[in-house]
Amino acid sequence: MSKILMVLVDGSAYSASVCRYAAWIAARTGAQVKLYHVLDPRRASDKLDLSGAIALGARSDLLEELSSLDEQRAKLAQAQGRAILDDARTLIEAEGVTDVVTRLRYDDLVATVTAKEGAADMILIGKRGEEARPEQSHLGSNFERIVRASHKSVFVANRAFRPVRRVLIAYDGGVSSMKAVEYVARDPLFTGLEVVVATVATDSDEVRQDDLDNAGATLTACGHEAGTRVLQGQSGKALGEFVETEGIDLLVMGAYGHSRIRTLVIGSTTTEMIRSCKVPVVLMR
Repeated sequence: MSKILMVLVDGSAYSASVCRYAAWIAARTGAQVKLYHVLDPRRASDKLDLSGAIALGARSDLLEELSSLDEQRAKLAQAQGRAILDDARTLIEAEGVTDVVTRLRYDDLVATVTAKEGAADMILIGKRGEEARPEQSHLGSNFERIVRASHKSVFVANRAFRPVRRVLIAYDGGVSSMKAVEYVARDPLFTGLEVVVATVATDSDEVRQDDLDNAGATLTACGHEAGTRVLQGQSGKALGEFVETEGIDLLVMGAYGHSRIRTLVIGSTTTEMIRSCKVPVVLMR
């Protein structure tokens, strides 16, 4: 049975990158791509419903006109959603991927993920949404909600796609980071890619070199060109500098862990890495 990618697109500047990474993953794994665009009825009502603001004594024809305008705007939102899905499908199919389906849903975004992720193997999102401005540094408003609600790995796309050749696993010895090593070692997505396993320590930390060596051995046994590194300093900064200086194209890390590479998610190393990194991040549960 082929894998399924649950790909969330919203028409933001990140959506094209999300689609290109989805195409890259599908081409390497044979996965089906399911594209979702979600229209939240509550948000639409807050933005579009003008009829509820009619003052007492307003003419009935004005009420009818405003109600009609609300209906037209709702239809436009639906048409825009379908256009976003069509454009996303066209972009992915242009990369040679043919198994692509689209879904337009009226629901809360997190409720959609909760309802539909059971059939998926991975969820793909952009790090920021359609309402984010270029000058803003914060993550998308739905990011934490999706990561906390999901039980699947989450691929967080950066703004600009680039081919993936070198992968970094942020390792802290926790369950989720060990799962990340197993995932990278055995999933066909990472076949032929160079992998580095890195942990962060200070002089006061006991570096568990045996754990790192075991992680490297697991990767090597599965045919990967793998290395291990112990970095010094503050976790987010040390990992970020390593990504920049060592030509890392993809970061894999646990969504929940312990020690100095822990994530809870907001206010954590994970959030800081996703905010500052110019490469995509895969969060493992």
